[in-house]
Amino acid sequence: MMNLTDKRCLITGSASGIGKAIAERFVADGAKVAIADMNLDAAQTTATALNRMGPGQAMAIEMNVTDETAVNTGVQKVVDTWGGVDVLVSNAGIQIVHKLQDFPFDEWKKLLSIHLDGAFLTSKACLSHMYEAGSGSVIFMGSVHSKEASPLKSAYVTAKHGLLGLCRVIAKEGAQHGVRANVICPGFVKTPLVEKQIPEQARDLGISEEDVINKIMLGSTVDQEFTTVEDVAEIAHVFAAFPTNALTGQSMIVSHGWFME
Repeated sequence: MMNLTDKRCLITGSASGIGKAIAERFVADGAKVAIADMNLDAAQTTATALNRMGPGQAMAIEMNVTDETAVNTGVQKVVDTWGGVDVLVSNAGIQIVHKLQDFPFDEWKKLLSIHLDGAFLTSKACLSHMYEAGSGSVIFMGSVHSKEASPLKSAYVTAKHGLLGLCRVIAKEGAQHGVRANVICPGFVKTPLVEKQIPEQARDLGISEEDVINKIMLGSTVDQEFTTVEDVAEIAHVFAAFPTNALTGQSMIVSHGWFME
């Protein structure tokens, strides 16, 4: 049975966007979900809404994924409340676009820290509890840019490629403890993170916003459609609920054919 009834899940960056959609999917399947986000008020709003939806449960946790103390404290709160952690979805992320020669080093470091340090710190904090239980699922939010490159996105492409490597190490180290690790690789999803890129890319590439959408974001899809948050949430559910190590160390592309392998 591939379900998440009573599974204890921690999802970072889940007060909104893709993370929120994953939380909704998990709670609908009976999971207990910690909404971990830098914005505690937004996390609490999301958790309250999920608790009304049921049949699972939700709670809010304030978490800066680049702060080891904050991560450890947040994970311990989940353990203290629910007795352990079965699923980690490392979803927190940002996007910053510049041509490489113009990329401020501070912004490069900030993006890599949120994506890579965040994945490392949350995994490190959760794995000991998963190992003790003898099972668990670690899911990283990668991107089509884990497989492909685009202009203006040197930091993002580097970070998303890096998640594949971290995932595979966890898959090999975690196998003997029943812990799986996988990466979701969405195409362009119409979230505030993507909407923010449209005028930025139009400016830096010297094209219209319409061309950014139709040529850059959707031009290589099979149907000129954005991937939805619900699409991504379904793949997260598969990775979280899959019962064996048969599905570990893998990446799943969800992109309307924007990238194929």
